[in-house]
Amino acid sequence: MERADIPYLSATDLSELIRDREVSPVEVVEAYLERIERLNDKLHAYITVCSDEAIQAAREAEDAIAQGNYLGPMHGVPVAVKDQAHTKGIRTTFGSPIFADFVPDEDATVVSKLKASGAILIGKSNMTEFGTTGFSHQFDTPRNPWDLERYTGGSSSGSGAATAGFLCATSLGEDTGGSIRGPATWCGLVGLRPSWGRVSRYGVRPGSWTMDTMGPISRTVKDCALTIQTIAGHDPKDPYTWKSPVPDYQKGLDGNIRGLKVGVITDLLYSEAVESEVRDAVSKATSVLGELGATIEEISIPLARHAQTISSGLRVEAPVTYRELLRDRLREIGHDNRIGYLVGSVLPAQAYFKAQKLRVMLRQQVLEALDRVDVLVLPTSAVAAPKVEPDPVIDSKEKAFRNSASLTPIFSLASTPALSINCGFTSQNLPIGLQIGGKPFDEETVLKVAYAYEQSTTWHNRKPPI
Repeated sequence: MERADIPYLSATDLSELIRDREVSPVEVVEAYLERIERLNDKLHAYITVCSDEAIQAAREAEDAIAQGNYLGPMHGVPVAVKDQAHTKGIRTTFGSPIFADFVPDEDATVVSKLKASGAILIGKSNMTEFGTTGFSHQFDTPRNPWDLERYTGGSSSGSGAATAGFLCATSLGEDTGGSIRGPATWCGLVGLRPSWGRVSRYGVRPGSWTMDTMGPISRTVKDCALTIQTIAGHDPKDPYTWKSPVPDYQKGLDGNIRGLKVGVITDLLYSEAVESEVRDAVSKATSVLGELGATIEEISIPLARHAQTISSGLRVEAPVTYRELLRDRLREIGHDNRIGYLVGSVLPAQAYFKAQKLRVMLRQQVLEALDRVDVLVLPTSAVAAPKVEPDPVIDSKEKAFRNSASLTPIFSLASTPALSINCGFTSQNLPIGLQIGGKPFDEETVLKVAYAYEQSTTWHNRKPPI
């Protein structure tokens, strides 16, 4: 195999070649680093590229495998990690120049688990500042590999650009209100927000502690399952992780969804905010699930249309987290975050209380719907990726439009798993995402449905023109 072709392999296929010693981890890392060197100035996917560390880790992986000490399917696989997670000895900026020189002395648990599996950290991916804004970047704005004039989606923007641009085999993002699923839909990827408490957040800079969740952004469902398998599970360092057993996610990918019940959230699919091309693609994707033997049922979740508003009522959490920065370094915080934090800091207690009550009501409506069906489906975003605008975005109408385009907060508020998978393209060749939500801690069924759909369509075979 030509070295230049290695980055185009799925993480799963690459893993098998490494296991069988048909390619070496050193060859793999060198191939990715060459591609990063050539394209990162265009995509701005990485804030920090871990070239020396990755080469050293690859040599160690190669020696271990040669000696028969194969650690499993992630051994030797290059992974990008959102710069929100601490990495020992490697700077971690959280997307803010305020922390441009911060070097942690300990890995986040998700990073420790990746290293324990033999995965290779190839870089810290770009992100919006602190992960608490969807579009504005303090470093260069990542560009969408499908169209360099368009956004990747945020806040895990660099993970989306790196994965779609073949600058890593798979990646980690963090999802508060949709920051994994947003880049997944706009970059044509598979992004999974796990159940709240499924994955440790120890060593991850918080945005909203009641919704923050680490998870994978990958090119295929199998790669996504492989990645979540590596990082999931109880962590004594994070008291909010659950001790629920972690199933073998890849074992459940058999393509058989006959008899499963799929609920279509009509309140959002038929919302006037959803562009016609998006609605048509999601409707066709739902029909495919029906053709595969699933029972399709229309579901109404009345509070679904207000999920974004409810999320906004919780915005007091970030200003509390960053109260010292607001007090001492206000002008160094990016415009969008600065305004958002200041607004959140004066949000009345009764507004936060009401938002929490509405959240409980919405969660109950979601769980009641999931008592009737196995999964819920809807678009991930009402629109395809918009064009990049200068930061900061000041136009309030434009910001309102962008916020209303996201249809992800419903599952963030419900603390349930949700996945975005590519289900087609617009007339401008921009990806469209199908969102699949499931019962608490039932990522297995969400992945199973996504895999069945992926294997019955060809969207995942398309490559961006870069």
